[in-house]
Amino acid sequence: MRHALTRAPAPAAAVAAVVLSALWPVPAAADSDPISLPVVRSSLDAGEPCAAASGQVAKVEPWSVRALGLARARSLSEGAGVTVAVVGTGVGDGVPALAGRVRHIGPAALDCVGHGSFAAGLIAGAPLPGVGVVGVAPAARLLAVRGTDERGAATPESLAAAIRAAADEGAGVVYVASALPTGGTVLTEAVAHAARRDALVVAPFAPDALPDASGGASPAQQPWYWPAAAPQALSVMDYGPGGGRPERAPTAVGADLAAPGDSVVGPGPRGEGHFLGSGSSLAAAHAAGVAALVRSRHPELTAQQVHDRLVVSGYPDTTPRLDPYAALTAVLTDSAAPAPPPPPARVPDPAPSAPRQRALVVAAAGGGLVLLVAAAAAVVPRGRARRWRPPTRDPQAPAGPAPG
Repeated sequence: MRHALTRAPAPAAAVAAVVLSALWPVPAAADSDPISLPVVRSSLDAGEPCAAASGQVAKVEPWSVRALGLARARSLSEGAGVTVAVVGTGVGDGVPALAGRVRHIGPAALDCVGHGSFAAGLIAGAPLPGVGVVGVAPAARLLAVRGTDERGAATPESLAAAIRAAADEGAGVVYVASALPTGGTVLTEAVAHAARRDALVVAPFAPDALPDASGGASPAQQPWYWPAAAPQALSVMDYGPGGGRPERAPTAVGADLAAPGDSVVGPGPRGEGHFLGSGSSLAAAHAAGVAALVRSRHPELTAQQVHDRLVVSGYPDTTPRLDPYAALTAVLTDSAAPAPPPPPARVPDPAPSAPRQRALVVAAAGGGLVLLVAAAAAVVPRGRARRWRPPTRDPQAPAGPAPG
């Protein structure tokens, strides 16, 4: 069963022509018609031929390159020394912008659909003469791992096996192109396995499109998709040249970041021509490229720290927007500085006993003196009245009370 189907090619091609007419000025010597690029797909129907090479080359810098400020960011890092795994439909071995930097596992050198090659170009495509399209981390190495069947259909088990293989092969960043509505347990375990290998998994928060027999996107959408919903994965949503998302685009909740993903340009599985694509899977490719820039410039950071840095340094919005330069230069701390400890309590020394004893003696002496003065005040006047003679008895007075 397919979980991520693209929009029909004919309407998408018409949209591509309109978008590109605004984004890419036509050279003076060229025809007056706007440049039209074929549309990359995330899967193919049974019996449909493999994607053909594109005959159109985008010579002007795409809007996504300017929106991310890649020229400024690449002055600090180009992703050298970092391996990014591309878990998708494969990466063609005939992409000039990726020449000499792709290692394939198993059948991943064959990309019949073209989506994996397109995403790989967004992540790490090198600049070429006369071409405006360039990847985020042009010095990074790529590891191509097939996470789908030849037609682009993925299962939780196929994705989980590819994520584990990528981490075991030493990838520092694992880009996953698919978003599935089921398989939470097996894919969460695969993401945790990658985290234990210090690999950051970057995935789209929702599919690029949903299957619907009547055409267009289905209104029945999931609240979350896997592996993006796994706790240690970096979940990425898309936005377009105007800052919004396409009408009826698949939605979910809890995206960590937003990045350019609609009407973006990348290479095909072979040849020098380019394709046009839209969806969160392509936004996730841009985020994976920036993760490679950060891991190259800050090799001391763990995968989780890179995850947090990308989110915290994002341009403030409802969902933070990916900001490569800020991610490379921001001075961040893992946690708030601890409050200084309170000063130790100090118990005053006991008062010396000698002064206390002296005080008691003085108080007693003072009290005695007061009593002495009071007694003197009562006795002295009487003494003076008798001229200090003892009292005498009158001989005429009776000796006692008269008998009754």
